[in-house]
Amino acid sequence: MPKRALIEKRPWLLASLIAGISFFFVKDSQLPGLYQMAWKGAGVALLAVYALSRHKGADSRQIAAVMGFGALGDVLIELALEAGAVAFLIGHLIAIHLYLRHRRPALALSQKALAGALLIAIPLIAFLLPSDRSAAPGIALYSAGLAGMAATAWTSSFPRYQVGIGAVMFVASDLLIFARLGPLAGSPLPDLLIWPLYYFGQFLICTGVVGELNRRRVRPAG
Repeated sequence: MPKRALIEKRPWLLASLIAGISFFFVKDSQLPGLYQMAWKGAGVALLAVYALSRHKGADSRQIAAVMGFGALGDVLIELALEAGAVAFLIGHLIAIHLYLRHRRPALALSQKALAGALLIAIPLIAFLLPSDRSAAPGIALYSAGLAGMAATAWTSSFPRYQVGIGAVMFVASDLLIFARLGPLAGSPLPDLLIWPLYYFGQFLICTGVVGELNRRRVRPAG
C-alpha cells in the first residue's frame, strides 16, 4: 500500500508501527522509566485501536481486547514478571476463545500434528529453561495458555501465514524471555530478538484477523 494511503486509511496502524519500531531503539536508553513504559505499551495498544476502527463487531472487540491485555502486559512486566504474565495469559485465553469460534473446517494431518506438537512442546521447553527451578512450574502454567493460543491460531480459519506465524513469533519471544533466566543468561541474543519477534508477531495477528473479518464482510454469500 502506498505511504499516503496508509496514512489516510490506516492512521492507527501507522502510529503503531512508528511506536513499535522506534521503541526498539530507545529501550536501552536513559529515558525515564515511566516514559519508557508508556512508549513500550503504545505499539500494541494502538493495534487495539486499529482493530476497533477497521471492523465493528464482537470478533473485532475480542482481538482488540487481546491487544489491550498485551499492551497492559508490556507495561506490567516492567514492574513484576508475574503481573505481566497474568495480563498476557488473560489475552491468550480471549484469543483461544476467538480462534475456537473460527475453527478451520478441515485440517490436514500435518496441521493437526503441528498443533499437537505446539501444545506439548511449548510448556515442556518453558519448564526446562529457567535455572531457578522454583520458577519453572509457574512458567510452565503460563506457557500452557501460550501454547493453547498458538495451537488454536494455527488451526483457525484466519490466514495461517499471518495469524499462525504471528502466534509462533509470540511464542519464540516468550521462550527467549525464559531462556534469559537460564541458558541464555548474559547472551545478547534475547535483547536483540525478544521485542521484534513479539511486536511483529502481534502485528501479524491483529492485521491478519482484522483483514480476514473485513474480507468476510464484503464477500458475496454462497
